[in-house]
Amino acid sequence: WAGERDADNYKKQMGEERRDSFAFRNAEGKRARDVDDQMKSEAQAEEHESYELKWAGERDAGDYKKHMEREKRDSFAFRNAEGKRIRDLEGQMKADERHGEHESYELKWDGERDADAYKRQLAIERRDSFAFRN
Repeated sequence: WAGERDADNYKKQMGEERRDSFAFRNAEGKRARDVDDQMKSEAQAEEHESYELKWAGERDAGDYKKHMEREKRDSFAFRNAEGKRIRDLEGQMKADERHGEHESYELKWDGERDADAYKRQLAIERRDSFAFRN
């Protein structure tokens, strides 16, 4: 009977080792799956963060483009307004110059008329003087 007991003990020991082996392999498999799940989760989080950064970059680029377009429009508006101001100023200066030129001609013509009137007056006085002497 001792042989039977030894065989029974051996079977019990083998069954226990087998159960321990199953438990160990089960725990090791779970640990490996957890590590794999953790790695997949981290990879997914990194991919999501990468997309978030990409989208943020695209939004920033779009905002920058809009800002540059707005600056370009403002620059065109400023240059247009500045050009109009300069054209108006030049037009006013030309009008002032023409007005001054016109006044100069008016004064010249007034002077010529006065000179002609003075000459006529002198001619009349000279005739009267000659008539008085004769």
